[in-house]
Amino acid sequence: MIAGLSKIIPAVFGLLALAACSGESGEKTPSAPRDTAASTANTPIAGTQNTKPAGTSQKTLSVPLGSGFDFYVLSLSWSPSWCLDNDPSGRSMQCDPGNNHGFIVHGLWPQNDKGYPEFCRTRESDRVPDTLGRTLFDIMPSMGLIGHEWRKHGSCSGLSQKDYFTVLRAAREKLVIPPALQSVASDQRTNPARIETALISANPGLRPDALAVTCASGRVDEVRVCFNKDLSFRACGEIDRAGCKVKSLSLPATP
Repeated sequence: MIAGLSKIIPAVFGLLALAACSGESGEKTPSAPRDTAASTANTPIAGTQNTKPAGTSQKTLSVPLGSGFDFYVLSLSWSPSWCLDNDPSGRSMQCDPGNNHGFIVHGLWPQNDKGYPEFCRTRESDRVPDTLGRTLFDIMPSMGLIGHEWRKHGSCSGLSQKDYFTVLRAAREKLVIPPALQSVASDQRTNPARIETALISANPGLRPDALAVTCASGRVDEVRVCFNKDLSFRACGEIDRAGCKVKSLSLPATP
């Protein structure tokens, strides 16, 4: 009996070892693949600082979806340039030196691949109530501007006033303005490429063909950035091609 066991026990251990090896090398449920695109998008460009809050780089936002157009253009006006031409004494809220405005929202424009709609018929009132308009003063400091932008552009969004301005704020908050373009202590010389590079570095997913810098009177005028309806960045050839071609521009100081 003992002699028989001496032959059986090694065989049993051999089978157990074989089963263990088979369990390690057999087919397993594959793990989820790494999202290489998202990982690349979250990596700052060498030599720059990513100022965008963590975890928001490539996410689309949950916003009311407009209709009747192809995409949005967020237009940001460099307020010191506008004030030099329109209110040098600083009497308006926008140009008051105490408010220290840099880029303000000029508008959020429904745009088509060619051209754009404007002054569309809508059931909404032409007038934007003060109670709604005043909630935007931190990014759009003028009831006159707010009302004009609603009538000319917001009316073509397919959205209510409240929803349109909700999307407008969300678009502004989606775009990170790097510190060097938030406040400028003294007049500077710059060029469109330098401004675009700074914005692209601060906004993973933003590409050169999705924005443009405009100019007027030798000064930086506006930055225009293109978004899909869900506020993800998108290319926009017509906007990009219309950008400023001047090689050297003045960037007037913020008050």
